[in-house]
Amino acid sequence: MGLIAAGTMVLDGWVRRPGWLETDGPRIVGCGAGSPPRPADANFPDGTVVPGFIDMHVHGGGGASYTDGPTDGGAIAGAAEFHLRHGTTTTLASLVTASPAELLAGVRALAEAARQGTVAGIHLEGPWLSRARCGAHDPAHLRAPDPAEIDAVLAAGGGAIRMVTLAPELPGADDAVRRFRDAGVVVALGHTDATYEQAEHAIALGATVGTHLFNAMPPLHHREPGPALALLRHPNVTVELIADGVHVHPSVVGAVLAAAGPDRVAVVTDAIAAAGRVDGAFRLGAVAVDVVSGVSRVRGTSTIAGSTATMDRLFRNVNADAGLAAAALTTSGTPARALGLERVGRLRAGYDANLVVLDGDLRVAAVMVAGRWRAAG
Repeated sequence: MGLIAAGTMVLDGWVRRPGWLETDGPRIVGCGAGSPPRPADANFPDGTVVPGFIDMHVHGGGGASYTDGPTDGGAIAGAAEFHLRHGTTTTLASLVTASPAELLAGVRALAEAARQGTVAGIHLEGPWLSRARCGAHDPAHLRAPDPAEIDAVLAAGGGAIRMVTLAPELPGADDAVRRFRDAGVVVALGHTDATYEQAEHAIALGATVGTHLFNAMPPLHHREPGPALALLRHPNVTVELIADGVHVHPSVVGAVLAAAGPDRVAVVTDAIAAAGRVDGAFRLGAVAVDVVSGVSRVRGTSTIAGSTATMDRLFRNVNADAGLAAAALTTSGTPARALGLERVGRLRAGYDANLVVLDGDLRVAAVMVAGRWRAAG
């Protein structure tokens, strides 16, 4: 058993100063406000302890990409380890649009990584997306949902596929939403040119997430509100925000938090292999990407291609606008609930002992996964 104390802890959604928690093996067995019941095994009097970050939309980092899993045996573990050092204790690895054969190979590689516990599951971002809003996805491989392909992908995933992003206006999208929901897969709307009404229809069918809100979808207009407003208005929908100051203005992040509440906002990195690396040339699937001043764009265009962010940076950004409790909820509790993940997302008795220790500047000082301390920084 191990007893941890800190000057500040976010326990079950509440900020406690000071606070403590106790672990036994991989689980939290007790926690509370104030001084610990006995001398702590690990004490962080100037630190802040928060739930381990949960990134439900990330393509890679540290020079490695989840899409390279079929050809590079260390790519999946390398990307996950990079983000773990920045506090991400639960990763939903995202694949991008690819050919049918490449998609299945990518799913199989990540499914094996999920079985080993390297990642918590798979997010399919494509190939069932809008050409008009494809962003950094390869338009040559975009296609409408096909029942046979969906069944093949689900079979290859073996239960590891947890979320899929699709454009609800595509032919066959209604059946796709139903098929994925019946399989227990969270359906997200994104990379879409849908109308407000089409988005509402998909939500009624069972879509519950908005992929990187405002990005790769029509802007909100007072006569044609588009999918963003439909996603924001529905109480059962969680909206992703890439709160890096590049994808959406910080004031927009604040406005969305105020309108929807932090219990409906999941902060995501959408990071690519370039995260943690110097500027230069990279790839996102088959698409060439250049990173300049930390911003990744499709080569030769102004189109943003993922990000170079890490969850600890996004945590600091949300904290600066909305405070510590909101930062912890949007980076952990909300994504856990949106994905239906059990025993993660909060620091409370019975939950996994996944936590991040932040220093006085809210930078990662230590990371614990399932009761074991891991390297950070």
